[in-house]
Parts: sequence; C-alpha cells; structure tokens
Amino acid sequence: MNIRIYNVRILTMEAEKEIFDGEVWVKGDTIAYAGPQVPDTKETWDKEIDGQRNLLMPGFKDAHTHSAMTFLRSHADDMKLDEWLNTRVFPAEAKLTGEDIYWLNKLAIMEYLTSGITSVFNMYLDKPMEDKVAKETGFRTVICESINDFGGTLQQVEEDYKRYSHDPDKLVSYQLGFHAEYTTSRELMEGLAALSEKYKIPVYTHCSETKKEVEDCRSRTGMTPIAYMDSLGLFRHGGGLFHGVHLDEADFDIVKTRGLYVITNPASNLKLASGIAPIKRYLEMGIPVAIGTDGPASNNCLDMFREMFLTTGLQKAICDDPEAVPAMEVLKMAVVNGAHAMGLPECDVIAEGKKADMILIDLQQPNMQPIQNIEKNLVYSGSKQNVKMTVVGGKILYQDGKYYLDSSKEEIFAKANESAQRILG
Repeated sequence: MNIRIYNVRILTMEAEKEIFDGEVWVKGDTIAYAGPQVPDTKETWDKEIDGQRNLLMPGFKDAHTHSAMTFLRSHADDMKLDEWLNTRVFPAEAKLTGEDIYWLNKLAIMEYLTSGITSVFNMYLDKPMEDKVAKETGFRTVICESINDFGGTLQQVEEDYKRYSHDPDKLVSYQLGFHAEYTTSRELMEGLAALSEKYKIPVYTHCSETKKEVEDCRSRTGMTPIAYMDSLGLFRHGGGLFHGVHLDEADFDIVKTRGLYVITNPASNLKLASGIAPIKRYLEMGIPVAIGTDGPASNNCLDMFREMFLTTGLQKAICDDPEAVPAMEVLKMAVVNGAHAMGLPECDVIAEGKKADMILIDLQQPNMQPIQNIEKNLVYSGSKQNVKMTVVGGKILYQDGKYYLDSSKEEIFAKANESAQRILG
C-alpha cells in the first residue's frame, strides 16, 4: 500500500534534526520521502492522511518483554522475585499450550499498539507461535532465545537461529539469548558462547536484576554474574543485559569494553523491589541504554510512556540531580537505542529507505498543551491517550481507537480470558 501522511509535524529522531512541518510518503513497507510539504505531487496514493499538524515520529521499541505473560497480569503481585518466579509464574507457565500463547500474544500486541510500540524484543516459550502471530497481525517481533535448564537444547537453538534470523522482510528476526545465569548450567552457557563465536552474533540475558542474584552467583562462582558470564566467553560479540541494576566497578568496565547494551525496566524493578538501575552512570561511561516494559506479569502494563517517565524521574531522585538523564536522552533510548539493541537499525528513524514503523501523536490533548517543547511533553506528560495511529511496516494496525488486526478485539479478549481462567482457576 502507498500512503501519504501530510500536514504533520515530523520528529525524525535523527541526530541534531529538529521537528519540522512536512509530509511522509510510504511505499510498501518503506519510507520513500520525509521532508517539506510537496505542493503538487504527481504520485498516486492508496490512502492519504491529513495529520492535522499532529506529531509523526518513529515508533517506540520495547526492548525487553514477555508478551504471552498477559495471562498472569494481577495474578501474582506483591511478592519477591524468586518467590514470584518459583511459586507462581513457573508452575502456571507449565500449563500453557500453543493455543494459549497465540491469543495471549495477540492481547499484548493490542496493548503495544495503543502505547505507540511498533516492535518488541520478546523472550518467551513458543517461537513458532510467536512467528505465526507476528506475521498474521503484521507486528514486528524480534525473538530472543530463552533456553535454560528447564527447556531447550543447543541443537534447537542453532536451528532457531537459522530459521528466524533470515526472514526476507525482517518482520520477524532473532537474537541469541538465554533466561539467566541462575537458571542455566555452565555447560549450556559454554555451548551458547560457542554458537556466538561460530556465527559472530551477540548474546542477551536477564542479568544483575536483584542483590540476591548477584550474591548467590558470587557464592557459587566467586564472581558477579557479569564477570562469570564474560569469563565463559558469552559477550565476545556484544549483546545486552536485561535489567542491569546491581553492578560493581569491574562490571561497568566489562559492559563498556564488550559494547553491551543495558535494557532498563524501571516499572518492573520497582514493583518487584529489585532496585533502580544506575542509568546516569551508564550514560556517563558511554554505555548505550534502551528501555523495556518487561512482561505484563511483573509490570503490569505495557506502556512506554510510563517507562520513559520513570527512567528519568528515578535517576533525578537517586542522584539528587534534577539535570540527570534529560528528556531527549530518554526519548532516544525508547526509539533509536531500542532499535539498535534489538538489531533493527532499519527501524530507528524516519528517513528515506527506513522501514515505515511510525506513530502519530495527538497534540490536541490537554496534556500536550501549550506546545512549547514537544519532546519534553512526550516524556514528562505524554500518555497512551496521545497515540492516534500506529503503523508497522507501512500498514496501519491501530487508528483512533480501532484495531486493524486479523482477529477482532472481542475474540482476543474472550480467548485470553478463557486461557487465564483455565490455567489459574
């Protein structure tokens, strides 16, 4: 489909480029033009959209989530992480079927779309079902490998890499990863390090989320999780750490030297009392930070606006510094850094040749007025109510409260509730 979106303010998220008035042309799944208004275009369009001087910008990238955990929303709250995982989450997940994951993923995608999220870095149990849902809905998904001692083999991991990392239209892609040091044997981690070396690919994992996790790893290995995993060769080709809350001085140096991304999840870390990641320190060291929601069982919502505000607000508080982690830096984390952390450089900005993953932000809402600094409004006062339209790969999937998916809202809600009630009683 060829789409023209005109009469918009455009925030491309390119470095040093300010918001300007103009229009964007989409041809297929790609941006063909992003610039000043064209008075007499000779192009023909399947659809023309008057943006009414609202803001068009790249979509947010949820750089860490577990989509199908929607069935656990508000089920296991107010608990410590280890108790939460072992007594409530893992036993419930053992009852999931592929059909459950199919509908629970769709429910999550609906929420992502309302939050202006155009792609997710999803770590969960059923990769063929993730692939199926992404392609049926048209929602961009990066599958993060989740092998651990409870499931998966190195042979299957290698097959997953070959199967999902070469999708010609990049709607579905793949990154090597594993659940966490504390759920994964040394033998498995060494095997993953060998695969990383064989294919020269990065590795992603939950890491240094709680003090207990770090202390337990020190007791077992004499090292922090980051130092231990690095000693096994897991980070020779980069990668990323989900959470990265509790680090010592040597850990920071490893993260910097290995070129790792840190994906912060402030709402989840607060709710589970895991702590507050040292974002200001990461930025001062030149360590790239992206933002994730984590899963809807620990958050409990999939809302990038809330994550952005918490990312900056918490740093200002713990650093006793109102200048810590400014709004534009947070916006970059949620958009550009997320794309790069997930291996989606073609989705980072609005520019000719990039993928048409974009959102239209309603500026005609009280929380966006007066219009003095739109970027700061997005971070400090923006909310889901401002998302008018979400476009993924050149397809409008959400607009003015309506979803354009392959299943109806009513069917998705009904199926998700059936799954939750059957599993959780």
